[in-house]
Amino acid sequence: MRMMLKAVIDTELGNEAIRDGSMAKIIEQVVQQIHPEAAYFAAEDGQRACFMVFDMADSSQIPVISEPLFQSGKARITMVPCMNLDDLQKGLAQIQ
Repeated sequence: MRMMLKAVIDTELGNEAIRDGSMAKIIEQVVQQIHPEAAYFAAEDGQRACFMVFDMADSSQIPVISEPLFQSGKARITMVPCMNLDDLQKGLAQIQ
């Protein structure tokens, strides 16, 4: 199932992770695990945030994906099912 991951990193812990070099490693680890079709990085409410769209084969992936972000950056994680335009058009075509 196509999912969107949003991770908002605590500012102080994010600063520390950038200084010690672990932030790049954590992002690289997540990208290698989920192979996102899209990844974006922005600020949300004054904190660092990343948004990644990926295919989740099984819900057992949730801890594997989220724990490094929780443990290293005190991240607030949101994962929600999402659609691209093709998915939406396919779904709308099924509505009678």
